[in-house]
Amino acid sequence: MTAQTVTTLILGAGAAGMMCAAHAGDDVLVIDHATSPGEKIRISGGGRCNFTNLYTAPENFLSENPHFCKSALARYTQWDFLDLVARHGIAWHEKTLGQLFCDHSAKEIIAMLRAEMAAAALWLETSVDDVAHDGAGFVVRLTRAGHAVTVRARNLVLATGGKSIPKMGATGLAYQIAAQFGHRITETRPALVPLTFDEAQKTVFAGLAGTAVEARISCNDARFDEAMLFTHRGLSGPAVLQISSYWREGDRLAVRLCPEVDIFAQLRQRRVEAGAKSVATILAEILPKKLAQHLVTDWAIAGNMADQPDIALRALADRLERWLLTPTSSEGYRTAEVTLGGIATDAFSSRTMASQHLPGLYAIGEALDVTGWLGGYNFQWAWSSAVAAGRAIAAKT
Repeated sequence: MTAQTVTTLILGAGAAGMMCAAHAGDDVLVIDHATSPGEKIRISGGGRCNFTNLYTAPENFLSENPHFCKSALARYTQWDFLDLVARHGIAWHEKTLGQLFCDHSAKEIIAMLRAEMAAAALWLETSVDDVAHDGAGFVVRLTRAGHAVTVRARNLVLATGGKSIPKMGATGLAYQIAAQFGHRITETRPALVPLTFDEAQKTVFAGLAGTAVEARISCNDARFDEAMLFTHRGLSGPAVLQISSYWREGDRLAVRLCPEVDIFAQLRQRRVEAGAKSVATILAEILPKKLAQHLVTDWAIAGNMADQPDIALRALADRLERWLLTPTSSEGYRTAEVTLGGIATDAFSSRTMASQHLPGLYAIGEALDVTGWLGGYNFQWAWSSAVAAGRAIAAKT
């Protein structure tokens, strides 16, 4: 067995881990089980990495303590990260709703982070076997290239993320280590994840697979206006992924179809202009054709527009503006973009990400109970929390 001593050991070479290494000063070692660093960065945003959001604010994050994220987000903002991107000559564009993407490839963000953390050592294909603290510092037993290695470190940074996308090796390791040192773990569940129907509902909606529609989806006091997509298993699309962070089993989704359209007014107008046309035909002017036909059939709406009095059109508009759907589950961590919940923030400093239980222990990024909305917010939390921890470590070493 070989041994090595470093000032700071960072577990995880993802977005948060690499960013922390870039700011944590000298004598830093970053380890990861993967063959390449930044694997979740590489696959994010369809390969172009939605690396931040112009409108990042504390209100875009969920946590037991909604105030915890404020300090880090204020001290390293989306504009700071954009300055870094500009210094590395990475071209970017805004897609929608403040979401920023690389023009070319997510690999540019990984290369940027590798350059920024060039002073740190990086060990890949390295697994953690045991973590202990002997009173003087952390003692971490690793396996690297089939060989046992013990690393002693004054500081240990948990940057291994959550449980989402297990095929990439996500295990919840950070939770295990934090709990070992007395930290509480909040309830964790898949977030930013497609929702699924039971078998009976799958049969009902089978013909709509692949159909997308603009929708306002509400659940548990949260509301999102974006696209909703029907799949073979249930519902997906940006609006569904967003609301999934607020939905719980048994909850109903209130769906307002085409929220920017005054449906009742449009139906009345089309009754005057095209009264001989069927309700399904007119609805297909507002909604995707498959969805319009499905609803007319499911709701047993017959006849032409001329046959529909105002009270019938009002009732139809009301149903379209408050369509109640009840998913039974989600697709789970397999497809979840993030994990909701994590290491409770109550015993960590919001300014430095340092443990109040054990000096030298830090947690950053998705490992903590801070979960952002869809659209670049979780990457910004990774950058902000990592910089907070890195600077705190550098200042004391």
